[in-house]
Amino acid sequence: MITVIPQSSALNPFQLSQLYNSNCLFQSSISPIRVKFTLKRRRFHIQASSLVLPLLPFPIDQVLVPSEAKTLHLYEARYLALLEESLFKKKKLFVHFVLDPIMLSETLEEASFAARYGCLVKIEKVEQLEVGALVSIRGVSRVKILEFKQVEPYLTGVFIPQQDDVSLEITEVHSKVLELKEALHSLNRLEIKLKVPQEALMQTQTANSLIWAETALDLECDNAFIPSVAERVSFSALQVVSGGTKSEWLKLQKEKVRAMEMKDTVERLKKSIELVKNNINTVAAKLAIQSIR
Repeated sequence: MITVIPQSSALNPFQLSQLYNSNCLFQSSISPIRVKFTLKRRRFHIQASSLVLPLLPFPIDQVLVPSEAKTLHLYEARYLALLEESLFKKKKLFVHFVLDPIMLSETLEEASFAARYGCLVKIEKVEQLEVGALVSIRGVSRVKILEFKQVEPYLTGVFIPQQDDVSLEITEVHSKVLELKEALHSLNRLEIKLKVPQEALMQTQTANSLIWAETALDLECDNAFIPSVAERVSFSALQVVSGGTKSEWLKLQKEKVRAMEMKDTVERLKKSIELVKNNINTVAAKLAIQSIR
């Protein structure tokens, strides 16, 4: 079992065993409605810029984007074995994978985005507990799944990098990055005012992600897996905002999927700026209500 903090309920990797059968039907258990979709198995040659990594599956409401941090409580033997493999043989890397329970037409050759792509993550910290381990991870980049390799004792797959198309509008990219950073700093200043003074942090999740996005990455893998600073910054706005409601959180999950599907950095930057400005207005309204109580 995996416990996601503060969210929970990862899927059992053994539920994916049928993916190895040609034209198989996979039944997802993450919805009360039984959903089926078809995944066609294809053979690929391992590319120079590919990685074979352990893979953890999660439900659609647990989308992870580059720059985002998450804490997992791993305590079942198979997940602890995956952790050991990642730490000592895979340079602290594995892939966060989302199963999207969307009914697909039989005429479609590919499943939806969430069933084809994942987020390469790096293990930042491991804390041993009496039962299992507390694992802090960070989303690094999008990866495309070429094929699944094994199911037991945990799922593994072959992945290649998935980055934005190179934009010729360098000036516009730079301008939008600056605009987004300024908006994120404004949001951070408002967010920390919503926290209890004794427990207040000077960084919110958005600020933390932005700091990470601007820092040079040191990964022991092909540079093709490391997105540009602009691409990383474009994802940093897609974080939970302090005091957010359940409906706001659900809306964010949809925004994450859309952002992961985009291949244009400028387009994602524009969407992120719009999101942050909306969040600023929402937090400002909550602060106004808080001031009159």
